[in-house]
Amino acid sequence: MKTLLVLADTQGLAEAIRAVVDAGRYRVVYQAELRAGDVLVSQGRVDGCILDAELTTIRPIRTIETVRRWLPAAPILVYANATQWEWEEEAYLLGVGHILTKPVRAKLLNSLLDRFLPVETRTAEKPSLRSVIEAKPAEGNRPSQKTLEVLRSFSALLPHSLSTESILKQFLLLLRETVAVNRAAIFLVPSPEMLSQAKDLDDARRLRSACTIGLQQELLQHFALSLNSGVGGHIAREGRILRRDTDAVHDDPEMRKEFELLGSEVALPILDREMLMGVAFFDRRVTGEPLTNEELTLVFYMLEGLGMAIKNIWLHDQVATNHEMMGDILRQLSSGCVVIGRDLTVQHANKMARDYFTAPGRKGAMEFSDLPQVLGSKVFEALNTGLAIAPFKYRPPHGGDTIYRITISPFQKQSQGVPSAVLLLVDDVTHNERLQKVEVEAANLRMVKKMAERLAHEVGNAVVPLSTHQQLFAQQYKDPEFRDSLEAALADGVKRIARLGQQMLFLAQDRSPSGEPIPVSKLIEEAFREAQKHHGEQPVFLQYETGGQPLLLAGDRAGLKHALAEVMLNALQANTPAPKVKVSTRADDDAKGGRWVHIEVQDTGTGFTPEASQKGSEPFFTTRNVGLGLGLTVSRKIIETHQGKIEIARPREGQSGTVTISLPLVSAEVPHHALQ
Repeated sequence: MKTLLVLADTQGLAEAIRAVVDAGRYRVVYQAELRAGDVLVSQGRVDGCILDAELTTIRPIRTIETVRRWLPAAPILVYANATQWEWEEEAYLLGVGHILTKPVRAKLLNSLLDRFLPVETRTAEKPSLRSVIEAKPAEGNRPSQKTLEVLRSFSALLPHSLSTESILKQFLLLLRETVAVNRAAIFLVPSPEMLSQAKDLDDARRLRSACTIGLQQELLQHFALSLNSGVGGHIAREGRILRRDTDAVHDDPEMRKEFELLGSEVALPILDREMLMGVAFFDRRVTGEPLTNEELTLVFYMLEGLGMAIKNIWLHDQVATNHEMMGDILRQLSSGCVVIGRDLTVQHANKMARDYFTAPGRKGAMEFSDLPQVLGSKVFEALNTGLAIAPFKYRPPHGGDTIYRITISPFQKQSQGVPSAVLLLVDDVTHNERLQKVEVEAANLRMVKKMAERLAHEVGNAVVPLSTHQQLFAQQYKDPEFRDSLEAALADGVKRIARLGQQMLFLAQDRSPSGEPIPVSKLIEEAFREAQKHHGEQPVFLQYETGGQPLLLAGDRAGLKHALAEVMLNALQANTPAPKVKVSTRADDDAKGGRWVHIEVQDTGTGFTPEASQKGSEPFFTTRNVGLGLGLTVSRKIIETHQGKIEIARPREGQSGTVTISLPLVSAEVPHHALQ
């Protein structure tokens, strides 16, 4: 049977080809791509390749080059709906046999396959496996019934060993005792572990000696068969018994040399019912007589059982290696690790887990009942639902201030509806929690210290004029100018202290109180008057550009007015000789259909510095000698409690500073009474 490898993005082409070719002659294997170390390729089991590609780019050409490099003797067919003559020409130069178009036409495809993969003529010199099995041996060479019974018993013994070396040695010794074979050697394809360490593709396609009798193993250390040529290549292609005296061996110098070096008369494939696992060489009997066809047939089936046993050994080794590696990883982890099976048995528990959950001095393996009830219930939930439990913190009832971080993850295969096990990870985060708590407290203390220093400084600035007037009050009270100066000092001091109180109050609020709808235009005008009051007696100017449509906000009117006033006050202070604020509004919709208003406040100064644009809204940041540096901090807090945001534009040379406030709108239309 020939193997056709179909390389395509989807299985559609493979299914179509499988439907039109003779299932007795061709086995169709689908793959999305050709990978290094692929078993079919490395063992030479591919007889032809069919590629699904559009010959309009260089990518399929690279794929054809890879196929030709790895499968030098296999014919290549290409299905391409779109082609360009230069890429089509390149494909033919690389050895593509034919380029077809979809859909798959049965007669044309089978005709091409017959041309490129002809059916071999069966002759007496090249018997097929079926003819060898059905051939009747000569009467003088018929083995005894006892010998046949011993041979049949081999297959029942092979799958019970977990050592490749010992099972091969036992097999050859029993075979030698039974049929008196003189010499024997077994070559195996690379195991998965050896395949992963292969230097290149040629190295991955070599069969090396695994066991011999009657031959010195040292002589074969540097000898290997190849799946590309020689006896290994022939058996990989044909999959049947090869005798030394056939024409195929006589016409191939490499095969003649290999038979001569091993002193053998016949080579048999070692299969696992799917693919080639190795090649076995046997000499004549010690009496000089050749092995009969019936004996070789039985040995062939015994070797098939041997191949299955070797495959199982390799799979077992992989599982054991992975299990041992996982056990080492879990043991070395600083976290407590517990693996609980579906039957609630503890399959693995490292030392940290036993220290966390088992009673002091207790010996023996950890049990599921050792887990606290709250953790056991969550493990049971994960086993039933197949869903991971979100990480959470756990405080043992008698653990003092100990805190554990618990993670519960199920192990679930895609083909299974429920998990087979659950991994419980336990991390002692007590020290981290303490450090985090200390850091938060230290940060709060630093904040309080800084706030106290700034408040003391700002209150002092407000009190100094009042203290001076208080000292002169008794002497100069009757002086009209002194009374005017005292009145101004009192007004300024009260204004500054009241502003500080407002800022502290807004910083303390976590959410905005509900309020009536607020017209944006009225809010901007009121905020500008508030900013003007804190700026001083110098004339200030407001340039306000509306979007031509009345807009409504909802929230705390006093808070929003204060936030806008702080932003406008910063804009006025940016250019003291000519204080002017430019405000513009625009409305738009977000991706979810919500309406937003964007209030852009622009000054006439030199613009923000890079540092000010990044730290402008941080607490206590200021570029002036007076003030707390909380203006934009308070504005950001108020805006965010109204589900809005405030942005400081990045500085650009020659442009003034710009701050944009975005807030959600109540409605696109404003009732007339709300505008009052």
